[in-house]
Amino acid sequence: VQLQASGGGLVQAGGSLRLSCAASGRTFSSVAMGWFRQTAQKEREFVAAIARSASVTHYADSVKGRFTISRDNAKNTMYPQMNSLKPEDTALYYCAARDANFITAFCTGSSSYAYWGQGTQVTVSS
Repeated sequence: VQLQASGGGLVQAGGSLRLSCAASGRTFSSVAMGWFRQTAQKEREFVAAIARSASVTHYADSVKGRFTISRDNAKNTMYPQMNSLKPEDTALYYCAARDANFITAFCTGSSSYAYWGQGTQVTVSS
C-alpha cells in the first residue's frame, strides 16, 4: 500500500485543519488505518485509528473531542479532521495502514502498521 498524506500547514490556535491520506496499490477496504504524530522531542505517538468499518474509531485521550477520523473506501482516502487546535498539537503527522482480517479491528501501536505515508507538517501558533 502506498500512502500520500496532504493538508498540513500553519494555523492559529483554535483553528482547524483537514488532512487527507490517499491510498493506492491495495483494496482500501481491506486495511485498517492509523494516524500518528511525532516531534523532535517526542517519539511517534498514536493519535487515532479507524477500522475497515468506518463506524469503528479510537482516539488518544489528548485529542478526544477535538479530532475526528473518517474514511471513504470508494475514494481510497482517510480524512483526519483536527479542530480546536493547540500549540502542543504541532508535529509531523503520519498516516499508516495495516492489513486487517476483521472489519472492526483497529490498533494503536505503531509497530503493528506495515505501511506508512511520508508525513505532513502541522504547525499551530499561539
